[in-house]
Amino acid sequence: MTLPRDPFFFGYGSLVNRATHDYPRASPARVTGWARGWRGTALRRVAYLSAMPAPGTVIDGLIAAVPGGDWAALDAREAAYARHPLHHVDHDRADAADIMIYQVEPRHIADSAEHPILLSYLDCVVQGYMREFGEAGALRFFETTTGWEMGLRNDRAAPEYPRAQALTERDRAFVDAALRDLGLAPKS
Repeated sequence: MTLPRDPFFFGYGSLVNRATHDYPRASPARVTGWARGWRGTALRRVAYLSAMPAPGTVIDGLIAAVPGGDWAALDAREAAYARHPLHHVDHDRADAADIMIYQVEPRHIADSAEHPILLSYLDCVVQGYMREFGEAGALRFFETTTGWEMGLRNDRAAPEYPRAQALTERDRAFVDAALRDLGLAPKS
């Protein structure tokens, strides 16, 4: 049986967490030539996670099919971002055709300390990395992501992130320990 040759996306943030979407044929992947970092935008006073071209850099993520090439729903979800084609993706999907990555559009960038990282957003992302790549992969996420100086807003009690996920006590402790290692211990 031949699977359709749909385009795929490469998720490196919340799209790694399969609980935030139902895109089919998802698989762990690794992309070369892009980095990941927190960026402020003029759109909201919180940080967005963005990909940035970075020759020689490698990041983990998840690829998944976009059935029929219908990007409308995903483009709406990623409205602050523009799609870019990827050329160096390591994955095990024989049916993956063109693979795209989302990057915050440069016209939206407004980095400053006034754009903190929402803890509910970070929790969602790290939960995805833990499920796909284990604790070692989640630690790689922290180590290979830039922009931590944006600071942190603890919104766990009342999540502002629209795709927030409930974490286990163990996962929450993992995130908190990784943040302490970065000097960003969440405050209650």
